[in-house]
Amino acid sequence: MPYLYRAPGPQKHPVPKDARTTHSSGQSFEQLRQECVQKGILFEDADFLANSSSLFYSERPQIPFVWKRPGEIVENPEFILGGATRTDICQGELGDCWLLAAIASLTLNEKALARVVPQDQSFGPGYAGIFHFQFWQHSEWLDVVIDDRLPTFRDRLIFLHSADHREFWSALLEKAYAKLNGSYEALKGGSAIEAMEDFTGGVAETFATKEAPENFYEILEKALKRGSLVGCSIDIRNATESEARTPFGLIKGHAYTVTGIDQVNFRGQKTELIRVRNPWGQVEWNGSWSDRMAFRDFKSHFDKVEICNLTPDALEENAVHKWEVMVHQGSWVRGSTAGGCRNFLDTFWTNPQIKLSLTEEDEGQEDCTFLVALMQKDRRKLKRFGADMLTIGYAIYQSPRKDEHLNKDFFKYHASQARSKTFINLREVSDRFQLPPGEYILIPSTFEPHQEADFCLRIFTEKKIITQDMDGDVNIDLHEPPKPTPAGQETEEELQFRALFEQVAGEDMEVTAEKLEYILNAVLQKKKDIKFKKLSLISCKNIISLMDTSGNGKLEFGEFKVFWNTLKKWTSLFLQFDADKSGTMSSYELRTALKAAGFQLSRHLLQLTVLRYTDEELQLGFDDFLNCLVRLENASRVFQALSTKNKECIHLSINEFISLTMNI
Repeated sequence: MPYLYRAPGPQKHPVPKDARTTHSSGQSFEQLRQECVQKGILFEDADFLANSSSLFYSERPQIPFVWKRPGEIVENPEFILGGATRTDICQGELGDCWLLAAIASLTLNEKALARVVPQDQSFGPGYAGIFHFQFWQHSEWLDVVIDDRLPTFRDRLIFLHSADHREFWSALLEKAYAKLNGSYEALKGGSAIEAMEDFTGGVAETFATKEAPENFYEILEKALKRGSLVGCSIDIRNATESEARTPFGLIKGHAYTVTGIDQVNFRGQKTELIRVRNPWGQVEWNGSWSDRMAFRDFKSHFDKVEICNLTPDALEENAVHKWEVMVHQGSWVRGSTAGGCRNFLDTFWTNPQIKLSLTEEDEGQEDCTFLVALMQKDRRKLKRFGADMLTIGYAIYQSPRKDEHLNKDFFKYHASQARSKTFINLREVSDRFQLPPGEYILIPSTFEPHQEADFCLRIFTEKKIITQDMDGDVNIDLHEPPKPTPAGQETEEELQFRALFEQVAGEDMEVTAEKLEYILNAVLQKKKDIKFKKLSLISCKNIISLMDTSGNGKLEFGEFKVFWNTLKKWTSLFLQFDADKSGTMSSYELRTALKAAGFQLSRHLLQLTVLRYTDEELQLGFDDFLNCLVRLENASRVFQALSTKNKECIHLSINEFISLTMNI
């Protein structure tokens, strides 16, 4: 089910969500600190060791790093000296200027800064060599604990540091962020908006100023009223332009912060102004209006604007407008939900599908405004394993009246109503939309099929919205087993079976799994329309488990005849969905075949089924298909027999549970 966070009602102070403890010990920052104080030792973080593995994963240090605590570098170190400001941040030997720009912007928002950099720590009384910072990751806040051993060379910090060498909050913050992402090297290269999201839980929105919508001024005005963080920059065409100064005193490739927007009366006309701040404060705009730049000049000289829209728990107290936020956690799994983009029609329909119900228009408008942000998870952390950013995006379709997962045929004949501007290999793709009230299906995907990743999908709306995961329900339609044909009315086929059954079974007219294996293979191999090697013994044991009403581990002829009718139906399905008549079925064909057999499975169950029954090429033969259906039917019938009145749950003792799992 989606997670809904509604903005607080009339209460004066929004209550932040508790941050989840992440240390492997399971202990909180305060518990770890108290333990060290009581033992009289300084904390050493076993989760992020003071060695080269925490620094780099693809290279060796060019210089001999020495890990030192602040007290070993300077006398009387301070955590924060005279307040945390943008001048506390100096870049070191790591290519993470994007992170510095984000930290500089963070210092302009006192409430957000206090969340990321908790104020309950210092080098004073109670110091134990341990610090903690809080970051937002995929819709939850995490409390990241570190020790204060920092990489140095000749008693100087190698990476991010404060201008005053006695102050260490920014260096420790960088270390905590490196731990969150697996190493310092993982922080090389990025966008300031990425870190701003992790510092606030906000959602990024990017505009090219030359292509901005007509109401761009109103968008920025509303964003600043909400307390959103707004940055801007001038693009560079090549490396030589980086940090180049324009005639108007602006720096290319440099991250600026927008701190205000307003209108003034000038010579009888309304003039739109915008206030832009250089986080480093060394080079300033020298055109008209000084720092309070004319909005038309702003659009002319800056190329890109990034807005970090804040979520309810990160808003300033005086923010008038609030977003509603819906969050969906999902994954693209090869063979079941990694269908790729619309270009790959055969598999596109298998992607996760989320239904949106837009119910309320914007004030004074006929449409509903909403913002969709699709984020691929943990890609920085996975860099060391060779994982790159995937190319991701999404499409939005008008929903038909049927309340079910849309199939391939739907996408053959229907175009999308809206979609992300592009598929791109960024951590997050976000766009703003305006659509009429109604129901829509949102499909997040990678560009290429079969690419695996976890994702977090967030939908921000100004008005009420209802969402539904179209892949979360399980619906089993169990057919009534056909009654066995009376002995005098048996068909020629059934008479042949009886003769073969009597020949193999013996006097008791019951067969074991081994004998059933012989009978079924003898009969099925005579069928020319189905290609298969042979049924396995395990399949036959599962069949007996499904059909054995007496519980003696054998199948009598009446039970066999009932199963044979079911087997004919399943054989027909296999032939129907083995489209190329290869004798195998793809994992995507399996999904449709299971539904035709009466098994509508959730996304999670489909993933488990694909993992268990398909081969490396995502194909399964008839024996695997049969085994899958037998086990699904057996489990469904057992659940049906034991379920409570509401048909949604069963209650089992440990003995009953193990007995069932051994038998199914």
